[in-house]
Amino acid sequence: MATTDSHVTIHMVASLDGFIARKDGAVDWLETSDEFAGGETMDPAFVEAFLKTIDCYVMGSRTYETALDFEAKGSGWAYGDKSVFVLTSRDLPRTRDSVRFYSGDLAQLVNGQLRSGFRNIWFVGGGAVCGECLRLGLADEVRYSILPFLIGDGIPFFGNLDRDVALHLTEVKAYRNGMVGLCYEVRQDHARA
Repeated sequence: MATTDSHVTIHMVASLDGFIARKDGAVDWLETSDEFAGGETMDPAFVEAFLKTIDCYVMGSRTYETALDFEAKGSGWAYGDKSVFVLTSRDLPRTRDSVRFYSGDLAQLVNGQLRSGFRNIWFVGGGAVCGECLRLGLADEVRYSILPFLIGDGIPFFGNLDRDVALHLTEVKAYRNGMVGLCYEVRQDHARA
């Protein structure tokens, strides 16, 4: 049975034209040299405290491989010691005990396992995974961080949705690096199929 106080968030960083990566999966455009003088700065203490509120992460295999690549290049493991559930049917390296692989039904994973054990569940990529999360009516909110880049073509934020998903804007923040953060509540009266 699902825990009533659990919360599922979809969060991804995307280009202004709605892509989370180039067609080949490259995310070389994630670093921005833009500066918006009126924007907020990301205070490291606030970020650290905020990340502590996230209980587990869910991601697709390509997002996991990108995280491993960042770690191999010296950027560290972005998910700390939190549980990470990787949706895949491929054989991937497991570099830490906190990573678990899953290849079954997404609704069963979220409602049957995650909601009962975790309060704050974050989907962090990729587009197909997040699209499926929305199609199944599993998400409570969408956090969309838009970087000041147009990359022209690539992997879309959401895989093809087969229906409308109504959202309610709850927060807008502009940051000094030119990023804009949007937070939307998924309107549950329109979200479930």
